[in-house]
Amino acid sequence: MSKAKYMWAPLVLAGLSMSIAEVSPSYAKKKKDDKEEAQKSAFQKSDPFASTYKAYPSRPTAVINVTIFDGEGAKIDNGTIFMKDGFITEVADGDASIPEGTLIIDGAGKYITPGIIDVHSHLGVYASPSVDAHSDGNEITSPTTPDVYAEHGVWPQDPGFSRALANGGVTSMQILPGSANLIGGRSVTLKNVAARTVQQMKFPGAPYGMKMACGENPKRVYGSRNQKPQTRMGSLAVNRQTWIKAQEYRDKRNSGEKFTRDLGMETLAGVLDGEILVHNHCYRADEMVQILDMAKEFDYKVTAFHHAVESYKIADYLKEADACSAVWADWWGFKIEAYDAIPENAALIHNAGACAIIHSDDDNQIQRLNQEASKALADGRRMGLDITEAQAMSWITYNAAKSLGIEDKVGSLKSGKMADVVLWNGNPFSVYSRPEKVWIDGALLFDSNDPARRPVSDFELGQVGEGDVK
Repeated sequence: MSKAKYMWAPLVLAGLSMSIAEVSPSYAKKKKDDKEEAQKSAFQKSDPFASTYKAYPSRPTAVINVTIFDGEGAKIDNGTIFMKDGFITEVADGDASIPEGTLIIDGAGKYITPGIIDVHSHLGVYASPSVDAHSDGNEITSPTTPDVYAEHGVWPQDPGFSRALANGGVTSMQILPGSANLIGGRSVTLKNVAARTVQQMKFPGAPYGMKMACGENPKRVYGSRNQKPQTRMGSLAVNRQTWIKAQEYRDKRNSGEKFTRDLGMETLAGVLDGEILVHNHCYRADEMVQILDMAKEFDYKVTAFHHAVESYKIADYLKEADACSAVWADWWGFKIEAYDAIPENAALIHNAGACAIIHSDDDNQIQRLNQEASKALADGRRMGLDITEAQAMSWITYNAAKSLGIEDKVGSLKSGKMADVVLWNGNPFSVYSRPEKVWIDGALLFDSNDPARRPVSDFELGQVGEGDVK
């Protein structure tokens, strides 16, 4: 009899009812770990509102003789891009082998870029027309509302979607809750396609985001009600106490024992697990550093600071933390924490090697993010920074995709990526240029030369992109 069998014999002979776990601690630990992992996996994968997105039909298409900004800082003159079955299959410097049956578009004198991505939009949750009935972006009932999902307030028929597509070449966007709350809830990343339901717009495979806010907004909203937070001190205190509860919830959930589901804690635990990305509305440099310290305390990552008008003061901190700054080109002065904004902000962030993004936060500005990036580039150049147009294009394409966790799918013109592509009738950094054609997953969804491919909504408001303008 082997040594292992002799080890078990006394237990059997003695008639003792001992489990393997009692005899083998390593086996017990493995069983416990397996149980925790199964419970955690089931927890993470439960999404009753999963994407049902399906790409529109497409045909093989090649654009030739075109200037290409690839979204990651490269420029190709007289290039060719080939799209097939919803994906980019080739980006070439000069001629490329084009199969028979391909639609060939001559792009001479024109430019092609990745689809524009807006990381900060409230389309659908503050839909047009702007009336109280369409105000679904802020659940101003508690300083922390991590249980709410922005997608549950999105109205797919918002005409702002089609305007962003036609006027701005926007192919994807993150829809966020508003900034009244310290923790505003989950964001959702959408493909900018006509759809009946928000699930049909949800970007397949995109992680959820979570909106947080610091500074004047939360303390003004709740301080006026004589409740916490009235101050920035109170804001950090409420945040930290909430993260302590989230850690306790996650530990109980992962223990393998029974626990009661809590929608808000699920979101926060998802952040702690690295499954949900934090997008934090924050203006002042000192406050952003405090938020980074809090993130270290509770071991989560701030993916991006939004608005971030003072990021230029702490670009080195942001680079070290790998936190993007989603900023405006030149909005400033509309409240005290916005007074120290400078138009060179994005350029200085970029120059320090940190991640710069131009965002909108506005249903009009989303239609001209290319012009906003152009302004920010010009301001940087005026102060002597050597930044190319191709590099600045990353501010509204690749860097935006990175902050949303979808840079492996979109954001640059690379073989194997989704064919979200914009053909501009001129240099996109010119105020005179507009999208001529926009493809999403290789499907031509906007064509300025074809009335049948000018998206319309149920609200014909007489604006470009909303049917024929008389």
